Amino acid sequence: MFRNVRKKTNEISIEEAKELLKTSRRGVLALNGDDGYPYAIPVNYFYVEDHNQIIFHGSKAGHKADSLKRSDKICFTVYGNEKVKDLDWAPYLESTVVFGRCHMVSDLEETRRLCKQFAMKYYPSEAMVDEEIEISARAVGMYVIDIEHISGKRIQEK
Repeated sequence: MFRNVRKKTNEISIEEAKELLKTSRRGVLALNGDDGYPYAIPVNYFYVEDHNQIIFHGSKAGHKADSLKRSDKICFTVYGNEKVKDLDWAPYLESTVVFGRCHMVSDLEETRRLCKQFAMKYYPSEAMVDEEIEISARAVGMYVIDIEHISGKRIQEK
């Protein structure tokens, strides 16, 4: 159902693709937006390898939420690990592409738990996380991507 990386020489292992998911801070979430137009937005996220999921937060209403109500199929991309090897002007870049299904968490306690897990990746202290959750947990939506396919590649920009 999902396409393989076309140029096998550019493909990285699934382990390398997952490592990029673990270490990156932002990715681009692509949805089927209004009137059939793609809608792609950058999001902060965290990757839960044990559950094969990506978690991110956002508003409970708006373009993203409406798009997900129409279709839960998503594409999520991260890129990074830029390294210069052969030519000092043409770096290598890795990317990971994920396909899956996304839903918003409806249970408030699960929302709080995921919100804390997510925030610990970005905030400097647990006290700050707990304070923020107390203020905004009811308003925030936590979204879960159940990963169906992962691929990755390394390209040189030349």
